[in-house]
Amino acid sequence: MRNWSTSIRRRQLALQRLRQKGNWGLFLKVFLFAALVPALARLKLTRLESLLEPSRTTPPVGALQMDRIVDCVEAALKIGSPVVRGGCLTRGLTLYYFLRRASIDVALCFGTGHVKGQFAGHCWLSREGEPFLESCDPRPVFAKIYSIPRLKRPINA
Repeated sequence: MRNWSTSIRRRQLALQRLRQKGNWGLFLKVFLFAALVPALARLKLTRLESLLEPSRTTPPVGALQMDRIVDCVEAALKIGSPVVRGGCLTRGLTLYYFLRRASIDVALCFGTGHVKGQFAGHCWLSREGEPFLESCDPRPVFAKIYSIPRLKRPINA
């Protein structure tokens, strides 16, 4: 019973933060995109990249707008179950999509490695060659095998 009530409380707090900051419009867009991630994940990586990359550039947004995007993605992951799947793939694709449209220069990295003796995959954002918005550096565990955008030169992510 405790896990259920903790989950409800987390969702309530996330909704309160959205209401206080007035991010409902952005949250709805993020939620809908995040719900589509399982379908997007079935695409070839080159096709996925073409869909994720913005068609035009805009002036970069400030830290406040970037924080709004991150807050909405985190809220969608907390509130959205079962429509929005949790995990690094949903988080990474959604953050990448919205941050790139805000002209924030990030890369989406995919890697593989072994966690507790089991083969595992992970995706994360990289900014200026360093993991971005990650609680810990995934690079010691996961070897990067692909990144979006693909660069002519290797990136140190």
